Amino acid sequence: MSAAPPAESTEVAVVGCGVVGATTAAELARRGADVTVFEAGDVASGASGRAAGVCYDAFAGKLDAEIAEAALAAFRERDAITDCPYVWLAREGDDRNAEAMDEHVPRMRKRGRDVEFIDPANLDARWPELRTDDVERAAIAHDAGYVDTGNYTRETAQFAIAAGADVREETPARIDAPACIDADARVNGDAFDAVVVAAGAHTPRLVAAAGLPIPVKAYRVQAFLSEETPLSAAVPMCYDATGGYYLRPRDGRLFVGDGTVPEAKDPTDWDRRADAWFVDDCAGYLEQAVGQSVPEFRSWAGLCTATPDGHPLVGKRAPGIYVATGFQGHGFMRGPAIGERLAEAVLGESPPPQFDPRRFAPDEDFDIVEGMSLEE
Repeated sequence: MSAAPPAESTEVAVVGCGVVGATTAAELARRGADVTVFEAGDVASGASGRAAGVCYDAFAGKLDAEIAEAALAAFRERDAITDCPYVWLAREGDDRNAEAMDEHVPRMRKRGRDVEFIDPANLDARWPELRTDDVERAAIAHDAGYVDTGNYTRETAQFAIAAGADVREETPARIDAPACIDADARVNGDAFDAVVVAAGAHTPRLVAAAGLPIPVKAYRVQAFLSEETPLSAAVPMCYDATGGYYLRPRDGRLFVGDGTVPEAKDPTDWDRRADAWFVDDCAGYLEQAVGQSVPEFRSWAGLCTATPDGHPLVGKRAPGIYVATGFQGHGFMRGPAIGERLAEAVLGESPPPQFDPRRFAPDEDFDIVEGMSLEE
């Protein structure tokens, strides 16, 4: 593609209107670009609408911590986040995760994160409804909270529209990469100066169809929402590293997540229902976590995206073609910051986040590893 024109005349297509796509579109439009958004379904109908909404800045890595901090600031600026401490714990006999906490918590503190160890007695005193009798190690991140992911994403799309973006729902996209460096990329036959593909698990197949494969695999994760319970007001957000579950209050209910199935799935053909084994396991987990089983209100499955090193692919894949995918289940909590930085990169205002999509061979194979983990 030729040298980038001024923002006022830059025509950009954004494919996908989850939180990253909506934020990128809003930031581009706010900066004067002519933005068209192509969403195959409805806004927030994919991973963003199904996400847990757990948000925190407790990362040991410098870039991850900076991005999470910026995203939290964006959520708070819009009064979209309910502040809630985030506790993570390892139970007796789980030396691997206890040692991971011993390593990473001091690194988080060096990054300026408001994180500290908390002993089981103090954990029990603060949240007596949590079962702590078998907890070996626990830590707490104070700068954390949860967000209504669907509402936030839809509101962001409305901001994009108010800034001049054309958001087209129920409009699947076909992408054609530029045939030469001076040509424009095309979406559904229309030429654009740049195309941003932020379509979650669909991103790999969309760019592969344009001759630009990327090493990203989709995999299923699952969520359980309980019936209403007073426990919702009596527990923090919690990640049980030993059991592999996370727990948070949600509208007077308990939200339990994970249920990772580390197998590659076709994002056009997968089961959106939660597995029966996962629903049964959640009942057992709640017995362990809060001392009682709480009946199911509803459950569902979603798709996450994995990469060879567990870090996303964000930035230029080819002249005029940008991607944002591979977030390992951490896409929503990073979405506002990633979208803003990606918009700046498209317009040449700053370099993209340091997650170069070209750092791997396009056909690199790898095993899927779940993103919710205490290990880096």
